[in-house]
Amino acid sequence: MLLLLAAIIWGAAFTAQSVGMEHLGPFSFNAIRFLLGGIVMLPFVALRQRSLKKSESGPAPGLSKRVILTGVICGLLLTMANSIQQIGLLYTSPGKAGFITALYVIIVPVIGLFFGSRHTLRLWISVAIAVVGMYLLCVSDSFTIEKGDILIIICAFIFAVHIMTVDKKAHDLDGMTISCIQFLTTGILCSVIVPFTDEVITFEAVKAAAVPLLYAGIFSCSFAYTFQIVGQQHTTPTAASLLLSTESVFAAIAAWVLIGDTMTAREIIGGLLSFFAVILSQLPSKRNTANV
Repeated sequence: MLLLLAAIIWGAAFTAQSVGMEHLGPFSFNAIRFLLGGIVMLPFVALRQRSLKKSESGPAPGLSKRVILTGVICGLLLTMANSIQQIGLLYTSPGKAGFITALYVIIVPVIGLFFGSRHTLRLWISVAIAVVGMYLLCVSDSFTIEKGDILIIICAFIFAVHIMTVDKKAHDLDGMTISCIQFLTTGILCSVIVPFTDEVITFEAVKAAAVPLLYAGIFSCSFAYTFQIVGQQHTTPTAASLLLSTESVFAAIAAWVLIGDTMTAREIIGGLLSFFAVILSQLPSKRNTANV
């Protein structure tokens, strides 16, 4: 239930991000959003660190150089991914962006090929289906692709690299602490970029975008990530991936319900194919069924 709730929150966040940019520039929105998310997480991190000090197992407590460095590196990747995503949402719909972004689930194992990973035929079938889905989602009858869709595709690749970095560098570190550091890093980096890209942030603009900012900062960053961490402790990685991949469907539903965003029949078919490809790629193989 926690993982499903995280997927719902993240799905609706695409709409919040899109609406928020009616009042703030992309870097301004992300700066406030991630600083807010990181600050809200600080008391939870303090409680987590206290718990780790009393525990004889689990990650080591404290802010070691490795913890800080890993959090900063994740923050750099998160800054690139979310900034490109935020800009992409200026030129494409939240529903389409949700389906495209979810393809990071397939991109991760594909990138793994360059590091010696082996994959089944089913993954390659998933990739083929995803390519067809992407074509229907993004390429028009005149064989053109929108700038926003290209940016979201790039964003999905960076999210894939971010996930692989967390897996390689932070698998034995405290996830909540890493999350807080990466949020604060992203917020600070976006704040530095704001003067060069966005208009001056005004109180009126922040007030007008308050609801999207609060949702994207507190719910999408702080709460949803915590739900993910706790939820994954009580289920298998495969089940977690399947539940979290429903984010793309909730993104389309939220965009339709909240702002009346609609997709053409062609785009709906493309979105469903992309979603099916993501699900297919995550289904357990026969040899792993007993462990799922």
